[in-house]
Amino acid sequence: MTLLSIEDLTIDLPGGRRLLDGITIRVEAGETVGLVGESGSGKSLTARAVLGLLPGGAVTGGSVRCDGREALGAPPRELRAVRRESAAMIFQDPRAGINPMRTIGDHMTESLRLCRGVGAGAARAAALELLGAVRLPRPADHLGQYPHEFSGGMLQRVMIAGALTSEPKLLICDEPTTALDVTTQAEIIQVLQEQRAARGMGMLFITHDLNLAASICDRVYVMSGGRVVEQGGARAIFTAPSADYTKHLIAATPSVAVASAAAGAPVAPAEVVAPAEVIAPVAPGVAAESGAPRASEPPLVLVEGLSKTYHPRGRAAVTAVRGASLAIPRGGSLGVVGESGSGKSTLARMIIGLEQADAGVLRIGGAERTAVPRGRRERLARARSAQMVFQDPYLSLDPRIPVGRAIEDALRLHTPLRGGEAARRAVELLAEVGLPAEHAQALPRTLSGGQRQRVAIARAIAIEPELLVMDEATSALDVSVQAQVLDLLARVRAEQGLTILFISHDLGVVRRVCDETLVMRQGEIVESGPTEALLGAPQHEYTRMLIDSVPRPAWA
Repeated sequence: MTLLSIEDLTIDLPGGRRLLDGITIRVEAGETVGLVGESGSGKSLTARAVLGLLPGGAVTGGSVRCDGREALGAPPRELRAVRRESAAMIFQDPRAGINPMRTIGDHMTESLRLCRGVGAGAARAAALELLGAVRLPRPADHLGQYPHEFSGGMLQRVMIAGALTSEPKLLICDEPTTALDVTTQAEIIQVLQEQRAARGMGMLFITHDLNLAASICDRVYVMSGGRVVEQGGARAIFTAPSADYTKHLIAATPSVAVASAAAGAPVAPAEVVAPAEVIAPVAPGVAAESGAPRASEPPLVLVEGLSKTYHPRGRAAVTAVRGASLAIPRGGSLGVVGESGSGKSTLARMIIGLEQADAGVLRIGGAERTAVPRGRRERLARARSAQMVFQDPYLSLDPRIPVGRAIEDALRLHTPLRGGEAARRAVELLAEVGLPAEHAQALPRTLSGGQRQRVAIARAIAIEPELLVMDEATSALDVSVQAQVLDLLARVRAEQGLTILFISHDLGVVRRVCDETLVMRQGEIVESGPTEALLGAPQHEYTRMLIDSVPRPAWA
């Protein structure tokens, strides 16, 4: 049975720019269909058209039939029927899709009571059953909690449960696991697959993660520039792509596998090795500039017994980091992996100076950094030597000033460049991260998430710091943009001897960037070592669990 049939869907802006050009997609009952491509390719626009979430007049041609009902041009009453009875959607950011002022119970029971006429008691019982179905540990307790009391993974499960209250035949998932750690992602995907099988639903799964698409999708549509450039069975698409764009996406996808595929074996996204032109990481103790050994030099970053405990008012103390010790040589790169809440970001914030440790020793370039800096001069000196790129670039940039000026401000504060020289250097830096000169005058809100993140990276490397800390800085980027950013880091590291502390839940990216890797769990370092050895032969059961949670092709 065909649950979704999109035929020649075309969307134009009033100025004549075409956003979608003749999109044709179908989803059958019980199957998962992937919609992959980069940001701006039209994936989310296509999904929103199914539920009539596009502004009036945007659609200029085509047909969208959901469960036999035409959605394009349908009156509000019919669209509400589609949303209540036929299709539901899970959005990328669960916090943007739920009222922070209302409890989880209100969110779960409202549509049951108002749209389906279910009594309060029956609605509560149905909500408890659904929360249990998506594996939330204490459904009865969760009904009285508020969204801010949930982690991202837990809140995404609430959104899945909420979408299932209408018992939809078609579930549309728009990047539902972006920025989640690998174990949480694996749990969310398992929940979705279980619910699809139990209910006989069809799923339209939108993602830019090709490994994830290969692991769960029966068929795949590849989109670029508002068009479908390739379609077919998932195995055929990922092992023998015909479109150059698909080949480009696969080549840009980092691999967690430490051994290449056997000769003659099909190459799936999880097995694709980084392109040959990428500069290889510099091994620990080897100079980035010349390859000369530097094992006798002291490490740039030395951490011994660093600990941090938070004392929230009215609640038990939480130890975020306990007794962490590590060393990063000059020109080296260290990866830090672990689930959300394992202490990775707290460790990074202590190293960069945004949090003060309760105990332990921190030295950067031989200088003591454990204590609070004394005065403006010392604060500027620390900022000059170490910079950080955060996960959310929008919060890192002043929304009132153009991005070029943001880079210029960093140059004027920390370098001798002024006026025209600073402006020219800002344009050069934007070019280095793949942004044209005209973007220098753009405000952050006019740029995509990937573009804003490249601006944040350009600003961080502008002052040529000794240490660059990246906290999930590539987690929300498309694979090709991510590859471009990683190429840039490799080049800057080779040219300037940059030292990198790289925090990520993407083990494939960590393998590509980092010489050494340490694994954190519940605030403690449970394993560390050379990245290839750690990923190839993990010793700790938790490390093995992280590696096993990485999505792999269903046919592998």
